Amino acid sequence: MNRELEYMFVQAARVWIPDAEDVWKSAELIKDYKNGDASLQLLLEDGTNLELKLDPKTNNLPYLRNPDILVGENDLTALSYLHEPAVLHNLKVRFTDSKLIYTYCGIVLVAINPYESLPIYGSDIINAYSGQNMGDMDPHIFAVAEEAYKQMARDERNQSIIVSGESGAGKTVSAKYAMRYFATVSGSASDANIEEKVLASNPIMEAIGNAKTTRNDNSSRFGKYIEIGFDSRYRIIGANMRTYLLEKSRVVFQADEERNYHIFYQLCAAAHLPEFKNLRLSSANDFLYTRQGRSPVIDGVDDAKELCTTRHAFTLLGINESSQVGLFQVLAAILHLGNVEIKERDSDSSLIPPNNRHLTAFCELVGVAYQDMSQWLCHRKLKTATETYIKPLPRLQATNARDALSKHVYAKLFNWIVEHVNKALVTNVKQHSFIGVLDIYGFETFEINSFEQFCINYANEKLQQQFNMHVFKLEQEEYMREQIPWTLIDFYDNQPCINLIEAKMGVLDLLDEECRMPKGSDDSWAQKLYNTHLKTCSLFEKPRMSNRAFIIQHFADKVEYQCDGFLEKNKDTVNEEQINVMKASKFDLLVQLFHDEEKVTSPTGPVPGTGGRTRLSIKPDKSRDSSCKEHKKTVGCQFRNSLQMLMGTLNATTPHYVRCIKPNDFKLAFSFDPKRAVQQLRACGVLETIRISAAGFPSRWTYQEFFSRYRVLMKQKDVLPDMKLTCKNVLEKLVEDQDKYQFGKTKIFFRAGQVAYLEKLRADKLRVACIRIQKTIRCWLARKKFLRKRGAAITIQRFTRGYQARCLAKFMRRTQAATIIQKYQRMCVEKKRYQQKQAAALAMQTILRAYQARQLYQTLLREHKAVLIQKHIRGWLARCWYKRCLEAIVYLQCCIRRMRAKRELKKLKIEARSVEHFKKLNKGMENKIMQLQRKIDEQNKDHRLISEKLVGLESSYATETERMRAELSRLRGVEEDARSRANQVSSLLEELEKLKKELSVTQQEKKSIEDWAHTYRNQMEKVLSELKDENGSLKKEKDDLNRRIQEQSQQMTGTFHALLIPHHNITTPFHLLTNLLALRHQRKWLVRCSRYQNLLSDHLHLEEKYDDLKEEMARSSNMSKPGHRRTDSTHSSNESEYTYNSEYAELEEGSRAGEDMTRGIDTSLTLKLQKRVTELEQEKQSLRNELENKEEQFQRARARDDAEFRKARGAELEYESLKRQELESENKKLRHDLSEMRRSLLADAATGAGAPGSPAYKVLLDQLNASCEELEVRKEEVLILRSQLVSQKEAMHHKETMTEPSVFADDVNKLKDADELKQAYVGLKDTNRLLEHQIQTQRRTYDSEVEFLRGELQNVKEENNRQQQLLAQNLQLPPEARIEASLQHEITRLTNENLELMTDDPTASQEARVIILRRMVDLMEQLEKQDRTIRKLKKQLKVYSKRIGEMGVGQAEGQTSPGQMVEEPIHPVNIPRREKDFQGMLEYKKEDEMKLVKNLILELKPRGVAVNLIPGLPAYILFMCLRHADYLNDDQKVRTLLTSTINSIKKILKKRGDDFETVSFWLANTCRFLHCLKQYSGDEAFMKLNTSRQNEHCLSNFDLAEYRQVISDLAIQIYQQLIKCLENILLSMIVPGMLEHETIQGVSGVKPTGLRKRTSSIADEGTYTLDSILRQLSAFHSTMCQHGTDPELIKQVVKQLFYIIGAVTLNNLLLRKDMCSWSKGMQIRYNVSQLEEWLRDKGLMTCGAKETLEPLIQAAQLLQVKKKTDEDAEAICSMCQALTTAQIVKVLNLYTPVNEFEERVSVAFIRTIQTHLRDRCESPQLLMDTKMIYPVTFPFNPSCVALETIQIPSSLNLSFLTRV
Repeated sequence: MNRELEYMFVQAARVWIPDAEDVWKSAELIKDYKNGDASLQLLLEDGTNLELKLDPKTNNLPYLRNPDILVGENDLTALSYLHEPAVLHNLKVRFTDSKLIYTYCGIVLVAINPYESLPIYGSDIINAYSGQNMGDMDPHIFAVAEEAYKQMARDERNQSIIVSGESGAGKTVSAKYAMRYFATVSGSASDANIEEKVLASNPIMEAIGNAKTTRNDNSSRFGKYIEIGFDSRYRIIGANMRTYLLEKSRVVFQADEERNYHIFYQLCAAAHLPEFKNLRLSSANDFLYTRQGRSPVIDGVDDAKELCTTRHAFTLLGINESSQVGLFQVLAAILHLGNVEIKERDSDSSLIPPNNRHLTAFCELVGVAYQDMSQWLCHRKLKTATETYIKPLPRLQATNARDALSKHVYAKLFNWIVEHVNKALVTNVKQHSFIGVLDIYGFETFEINSFEQFCINYANEKLQQQFNMHVFKLEQEEYMREQIPWTLIDFYDNQPCINLIEAKMGVLDLLDEECRMPKGSDDSWAQKLYNTHLKTCSLFEKPRMSNRAFIIQHFADKVEYQCDGFLEKNKDTVNEEQINVMKASKFDLLVQLFHDEEKVTSPTGPVPGTGGRTRLSIKPDKSRDSSCKEHKKTVGCQFRNSLQMLMGTLNATTPHYVRCIKPNDFKLAFSFDPKRAVQQLRACGVLETIRISAAGFPSRWTYQEFFSRYRVLMKQKDVLPDMKLTCKNVLEKLVEDQDKYQFGKTKIFFRAGQVAYLEKLRADKLRVACIRIQKTIRCWLARKKFLRKRGAAITIQRFTRGYQARCLAKFMRRTQAATIIQKYQRMCVEKKRYQQKQAAALAMQTILRAYQARQLYQTLLREHKAVLIQKHIRGWLARCWYKRCLEAIVYLQCCIRRMRAKRELKKLKIEARSVEHFKKLNKGMENKIMQLQRKIDEQNKDHRLISEKLVGLESSYATETERMRAELSRLRGVEEDARSRANQVSSLLEELEKLKKELSVTQQEKKSIEDWAHTYRNQMEKVLSELKDENGSLKKEKDDLNRRIQEQSQQMTGTFHALLIPHHNITTPFHLLTNLLALRHQRKWLVRCSRYQNLLSDHLHLEEKYDDLKEEMARSSNMSKPGHRRTDSTHSSNESEYTYNSEYAELEEGSRAGEDMTRGIDTSLTLKLQKRVTELEQEKQSLRNELENKEEQFQRARARDDAEFRKARGAELEYESLKRQELESENKKLRHDLSEMRRSLLADAATGAGAPGSPAYKVLLDQLNASCEELEVRKEEVLILRSQLVSQKEAMHHKETMTEPSVFADDVNKLKDADELKQAYVGLKDTNRLLEHQIQTQRRTYDSEVEFLRGELQNVKEENNRQQQLLAQNLQLPPEARIEASLQHEITRLTNENLELMTDDPTASQEARVIILRRMVDLMEQLEKQDRTIRKLKKQLKVYSKRIGEMGVGQAEGQTSPGQMVEEPIHPVNIPRREKDFQGMLEYKKEDEMKLVKNLILELKPRGVAVNLIPGLPAYILFMCLRHADYLNDDQKVRTLLTSTINSIKKILKKRGDDFETVSFWLANTCRFLHCLKQYSGDEAFMKLNTSRQNEHCLSNFDLAEYRQVISDLAIQIYQQLIKCLENILLSMIVPGMLEHETIQGVSGVKPTGLRKRTSSIADEGTYTLDSILRQLSAFHSTMCQHGTDPELIKQVVKQLFYIIGAVTLNNLLLRKDMCSWSKGMQIRYNVSQLEEWLRDKGLMTCGAKETLEPLIQAAQLLQVKKKTDEDAEAICSMCQALTTAQIVKVLNLYTPVNEFEERVSVAFIRTIQTHLRDRCESPQLLMDTKMIYPVTFPFNPSCVALETIQIPSSLNLSFLTRV
C-alpha cells in the first residue's frame, strides 16, 4: 500500500483539495510524497503555491484526480477514483463542455436541467434507442425507458421508473419523455389511441397541479405515480394515475414571485371569449388568489394558448364540453370566493356586506343560496350532547374558514379530474403487466420548513431506504454470481430516522394525538416532542433559540421545522355547514364533487385534501358513517398509508432511478453551480451510490478486456493459452496487495484506485515504448537526413566545381575578349582624343588668329581713321585754300570743259550703238537662262520615270484583271456544268417517276385483293381505329414520364447544338435553360415519386391493419368460414376493373355477414382509404396535366426560338451581301479614278503641264491623297468583311475550313506592311476564294443529291425486279397457294415500309403506320379465314370419302384413295403447322384458374425455382396465359386472371413477408410480368428491341395500361417490403460490424467501463463483424441475381442498403461517446473502404451507393483531423459538407481520447466551428432518417426469351395448361 501511494503521489500528480467557493479545487504536487511527510507542496491552477498540512492523527492524503482519459465518462462508476470531487468534476465537464445532460451513476440516471430546449427527444432519437442495450448508447432518459420496457418483456416482471429531484430540476419533463417513449415504441392494442390519451393527460395535470415558484416556472405541486398497462404483446392498453399530497395552500396564498395553479391564469387570459362571459372573470390582477405573488405572467408562455391545449386534452380524454364548462365554473367561483371581503363587526364577530358582487357571482356559479353562504362564512355551529349553538366567528377565523372552503373545493375538483382521467385511460383488455412512472418531489429544505416539507422529506426517507436496499442487493447479487468472497459493506441505513417519524410515539403519532386533544396546540405538541425524543434519539434536536421548532437529521441534511400550522394542516378541517350548503347546490357537478365524500375509502385509498388516490372507484360501505370516519383521519395518517402502499408497489416491481439535478438557481442555460450541485447530489443519494460502490470492487473487467487493455504490461513468456491464468499471473506481479482485486468467474474485480494505478503503469510503459520508438525513428530519420545531406553536398560540390570550371573558362574567354576590346577601344579612344585635341587646337588657332587679325584690323582701322581724319582736315584746309584759288579760275575752266564735254558726248553716243557694248550688258542674263534650262531637263526626266512606273502598274493590273477574267470564265463554266448536271438530275427524276408509275401499275394489279378485303372488314376497321386512337392517347402514362423527359431534353439539346458554334452567345442561355428544365423536371418527378410511394406505403399499412381487424372480428364471431376473401382495397382507383370469378363471389357471400359486423368499426378506416385514393387520382391527373403543359410550352418555345434565329440570320446575311456590293462599287470607283489619273498624266507629259505648281500637278496630288485615305478606310472594311465571311464559312463547313483562319491571319499580317493597292488586291483575292469555295460547296451538294437519287433509283429498280420475280413465282404456284403467298408477301412489304417510315420520320408517318397496321390486320384475318375454310373443306372431303367407302362404290380404290387423302393432310401438314404456328400462349380452363394461382404462386418454393429454372418463369407463364385470354378476346378471363394474380401475390407476401427469398423472388417476377406487359403491349416505345417474332406475340384485343399502373404500384410495395426485410436482417449487424468490432487489431484499446457495460469491441464467438455484413450483402446480391432481378433494380436496392448502413452507423456514432475517438475513425474508414471494395467487385460503383456513405466518411475524417487552430476549423468546415452543424458539433463534443497521448477538443474550438457554420441553411435534425427510402423506378428491361421456346417443368404441377 505504501509503495502504491509513493508511486501515485509523485511530482506532477494532481489532487483535489477542499475549497469554500468551488467546493473542490484541483492542485498539482511540486515534489514527491514520502511516507511520514507532514505536508504536501502543491501548485494551484492559478499559479499560486500552497502547503497542505496533513492531519497527524489520520494522515489522510487528498483525493487523487482521475486520468484525463477517464474524465467525461458516461458512467460515474467507470472512474478509477470514486469520490465526491471526481463525480462533481465529471458531471461539470459533461454538462458545460460537452453539453451532455445525462450521466449514469451505476443504476441511477443523473439528469441535469439545461434550461434550454435540446433536439434530443425527437422520433429519430426514440428509434435510435429502441431495441438497444442500456450500456451501448449514451445516457438518456430513453435508455432507461427502453431498459424498463425490455425487462418487462424479458423477465415478465412489472417495472417502475422513479424520478425525483427538487423543484426546477426537470422531474416532470423527464417523466413526460419516459411516457412519450412508451407510447411511441409500444403503440396501442386498439384504435382507441391510448398512447395519445396517456400523453394528453400531461397538459391537464400540469394545468391543475403545476405552478410557478421561485425555482421553477412549471413546478409540480403534487406527486403522481402513473401505471401504464400493457397486454400480452406488450402494447399499451391503458393507464392509471395516483396522486400524492397536493399543495392546497397555494390556492389561497402565494409567496413573492410565485403564482397560483396555471389553470386560474389560463381562465383569466381567456375571459374575453364568448363562452366565458358568464364566468364574470377579468385580469388575474383583479383577484386575491392570483395576485399575491405579484408575478401573473411567465416569460414565453401564452396562457390563452395553453388553455386551448388543456381543453383539447379534456376533449381527447372524453370530458365533454358541458363538463368542461362546469369545471371552469367551479374554478371561477373559487376566484370570486377569494375576493369576498369579510369585515369586522366587533372583536368576536364579523359580517359580509349585503349584495357583495363577488359572493353573488360565487353563489350563481355554484348554484347555492346567497343568504346561506353569507351566514355560514361568518358563523359556525357547535354541538353538545343536548343543544346546538351558532357561534359567530371573528374576522380572522372567518377568513380562514373561507380559504379552507376554497382549498377543499379545489381539492375535490382535482380528485374529480384525476378520477375522470383514469376512467378515460382504462380499457376492457386484460392487463398483463405495467410500468410505473413516479414523479415525486425531492428532498426539500428552506429557510422556513412546515408540514408540507416534513411530509416530502418523510417520503424521500422511505424512497432512499428502498434505493439503498436495492443498490446493496444488486452489489450482493453481482458478487455472488461471480463467486468472489463476500464481505458485508457498511452503508447508511436510515431506518432510525423513519422510526422517529412513523413509529409508535413518533412525530406523526404524537401529532395525531395532539390533534385529538380538545385544546391541542402547536406549542404543546412541540413540548411533547422535546420530552419524548430529545434525550432518547440522536437524530432529533432542539434549536437553541426557539421553543416552537425541532430539527431532524435526515439522510441528506439536517432540517429545522417550524411547528406553527402543523396541527391545522394535519387536521385539514372545513366548516360542516358550509359543506352542507355546497351539497344543497343546484349545480350538478358540485353535487357530484361533494357526493363523493359519502363514499368509504380504504385506509390506502384516495386522500381527501391531498389529491392522492389509489383506485378508480371503491364501493361504499353502507354499514358505517363514512363521512365521520373520513374526518377522523388526519392528513399525516392518510399520507403515511398512501406512502406505505406506494412502497409496496415499488418493492413488487423492478425499480429504475432518475435523479434530476438543478445546476443553478438563476435558470441560466448550461451554467453549473458546484455548491448547489453537491447539495443535490448528497440529497438524492448519488454520492451514497458511489460510496457503496467504492466500498467494494467498483471497477470490473472481463478477462478478455483486461488482457486486451493491459497486454502491453505482459511479457511474451507470461502469455499462456489460458487467458484467466495469464491475467492472474500478471496481476500478482503488478499488484502486491491481494485484497486490491478478486477473480470472479468471468470478471476481475478491482478496488477503487487500482484501475488508475494500472493505467499509470500502462501509460508509463507506453511512454517508455514511445520514447524508444521515437529514439529509433529519430535516429533513422537523422541518418536518412544525413545521407540525404551528404548526397546533396556531393551533388552540390560536383555541380559547383563544374560551375567554377565553366566560370573560369568563361572568365578566360572574357579576359581575352576584353583585352582585344580594350585594344580597339583604347585605339578608338586615343584616336578620338587626338581628333578632339586636333580639332581643339585648330579651333584655338583659328580663334587666336582671328583675334590677332581683328586686333590688327582694329589697329589698322584706327590708324586708317586717324589718317583719314588727318586727310580730311588737311584736305578741308587745302580745299579751303584751293577753293579760294579755284574760284578764281572756275569760270575759265568751265568754259573749256564745256567745250570738251560736248565733244566727248558725241563719241559716247556712237559707241552705244555698237554690238560689243550690248554683249557686255547681257553677260549675267545668259547664265540665268542656262540654269533654268537645266531645271527643265531634270523635271522632264522625273516625269518620264513616273510615267514608266504608272505604265508598269497598269500592265500588272491589266494582267491581273485578265487572270481574274479567266478565273471568272472558268467559274462560269463550272456553273454551266452544274446546271447541266441539274438537268441530268431532272432527267433522272423523270425516269424515277416513270419507274414509280410502273410500280403503281404493279400495285394496282393487286388492288382488287385489298379492295374486297377492305370492304369485308369495314366495321372492324372502325373499331380498330378507335382502339388505336385510344392507345395513342394513353401512351403518355406515368411509366413513360421519365423516358419522355429525357427524350425532350436530348431533343432540345440537339436542336440548339447546331446553333452553338456560330451563335455561342445566343445558344449558351438556351442550353442552360434546357439543362435547368430537365433538372427541374427530374427533381419534381423524384419528389412526386417519393410522395406517391410513401402514399402507397401508408396505404399498404392501412390495408394490413384493415385485414388484421377483419381477421380479429372473424375469429371473435366464430364464423364457419374463417378464411374468407375480401375485395382488394389497395388500388381503389381501379376497383371497377377488379372483379372476382364465380368462386370468389361465392366465398364473398359467405363472409358478407362478418363484413357487415365490422363495417361500423372500419368506417374511419374506409374514409381514410377513400381519401387516399382521391389524392392518388388527383396526383395522377396533375402529372398528366403538367406533362401536357410542359410539352406545349416546349413546342412554343422551340418554334419561337427557331423563328427568331431564322430572322436574325437572314438579316445578318442580307447586311453582309449589301456591304459586299457596296465595297465592290467602291472598288470600281477607285479603279476609275486611277485610270483617270493615268490618262491625265500621259496627256500632260507631252505638254509639260505637269510641272510643279501647275494645276495638273495639284490635281494629281489631291487625288493621290484622297485615294490613300479611301484605301485606308476600305482596307479596314475589307478586313471586317473577311472576318465575317470566315466566321460564316466556319459555321457552315467547320471541318473543311479549319486551316483557313490561319491563312487569313497570315494575309492580315502581310497586309500591315504592304502597299495600299496590294491590300485592296488581297481583299479582292480573298473574296474570289470565298466565292469559289461556295461554288465548290454547291457542287458537292449537287453531287450528293445526284448520288442519293441514283441510289433511290437503284432501289426502285431492285424493288421492281423483286416484284416481277415474286409475281412470276406466284404465277407458277397453284391457285390456292398463290393467294396465300401473295398475302404473305404483301404483309412483309407493308411491315418493311412501316419500319422505314418509323426510322425516317416518326412523327409524320403516324397516320401512315396506322393505315398499314390496319391493312396488316385485315390481311392476317383474311389469311386465317382462308385457313379455316381450307380446314373445313378438308374435313368435308374426309367425310365424303368415308361415305363413299361405306357405300361400297369402288371398294379397292375407295379403300385406298380416302386413306391417302386422310393421311396426307395429317402428317405432312398439321403437325409441322402446330410447331410453326405456336404463338407462345398457354390455354387453361376457367375452373383451373384457382389451381393455377395456387400451384404457381401460393405453394411455389422460390429456392427451387431460382436454382433449377429460368429466372422469371412464373411471370412468363402468367403472361402466356394472359395472352391466350387476350387471343380469345375474353375480357372476363383477363380481368379475373390479373385480379387473382395480384391478390395472391399480396397474400403470399403477407404470409411470408419476413422471408427475404420470397419477397425478392416475387419482386423479380412482378417486375418481369410488368416488363412483359410493356414489351408485348404493341406500344412502339417498347417494341424497338423486339424481334419480329416477338412483335407477332403482342396483345391484340386489350390495352392493359391501367393494369400496368396497378402492377407497378404492387412492385413498389414489394420493393418497400424487401427493403424493410433487408433492414431487419442487417440492423443487428451494422453497429457491431461497423463500429464495435476491431477490424484492425491493436489500433484501439478498451477503456475502463462502469456498471452499465457497453458492448466489447473484441470479437467473440457469435459477434457480428464486418465480414458478416459483407457476406450478408453478397448473399443478398447473389439471391437477387438468381431470381433474375433487373440490374438497375439491384443497384437501387444496394444504394438503399448502403444508406441504411451509413445512417445507422452515423446515428450510433452520434449517440455513443465511447466511439468518438481517433482510432475509431481509422476503423470506420477502413470498414468503408472494404464496402467500396465490395461495390467494385460487384460492379456497382456507379449505383450511387458510395455517395450515401459520404456523411459517415466525413464523420470519420472529423475524428482524425487536427482540431486546434482556426485553420483547422476552416478545413473542417470545408471538408464536412455532408454533415449538418448539429452533427459536427456533436462529434466534437463527444470526441474522447482513448490514450493519454490524445487531446480533447477545446470549448473555444467548438465555438469557432459554430461561428464558421452559422450561415448554413440546414435542418437542425441531429440524426439521419433511417426510415427514409429512395423513390424506386423500374426502367424498362425487355426480355430476349422467346415465349414459344419456354417449357413448363412437371415439378410445377401445371399439367392442365395446354400450349397453343
